[in-house]
Amino acid sequence: MAEQPKLTARQQQILDLIQNAIANTGAPPTRAEIAAELGFRSANAAEEHLQALARKGVIELVSGTSRGIRLRQSVRQINAARGAQFNLPIPGLSQLTLPLIGRVAAGSPILAQEHVDQTYAVESTLFQHRPDYLLRVRGMSMRDAGIMDGDLLAVQATHEARSGQIVVARLGDEVTVKRLRRSAGSIELLPENPDYPIIRVAPGEPFAIEGLAVGLIRNTMLM
Repeated sequence: MAEQPKLTARQQQILDLIQNAIANTGAPPTRAEIAAELGFRSANAAEEHLQALARKGVIELVSGTSRGIRLRQSVRQINAARGAQFNLPIPGLSQLTLPLIGRVAAGSPILAQEHVDQTYAVESTLFQHRPDYLLRVRGMSMRDAGIMDGDLLAVQATHEARSGQIVVARLGDEVTVKRLRRSAGSIELLPENPDYPIIRVAPGEPFAIEGLAVGLIRNTMLM
């Protein structure tokens, strides 16, 4: 297995920041967030370091999105929680067998057997937090978080989430993937695409958190 390229202390700090953001919120940080966290004067300074990491092959930069940062295969052993490649079972590796959830019937548990389309075997080392199931992404409402139509979202089942995390939420009869925002007395589900509206949960409206996004399997890896 190839070793990770040697990084400068600052590059390693930025890589750690990216991994921590993915682990805590399900998405990489923006350039502005990296700059603010590390005390850079502008997002351009963060961009220069990201370009250096990309040249060393530890990340991939996706143009046109504010959070277009993907961890590359070479950083799997440091618990990459995003950009994970789909793998068939390989002897000697720790495998997780995860159900792929299709459309969820209104009012029924998300992991009900009738919702399971198929199962996938993936390396457990791909995820910092152990997922319980995969959910196929439908639509482009989370595009700018790097979550595309047809991707498989790895989800940890939980009913608790912090503001800022990417969640699987049940709102009425629908199950959706959005970024959670809680404020005094209100709950909002935020898309990561300006073409889609913010969903505001009305008082008394049926609402529940079903899980947290902890990783992603690209649809391009499923061909």
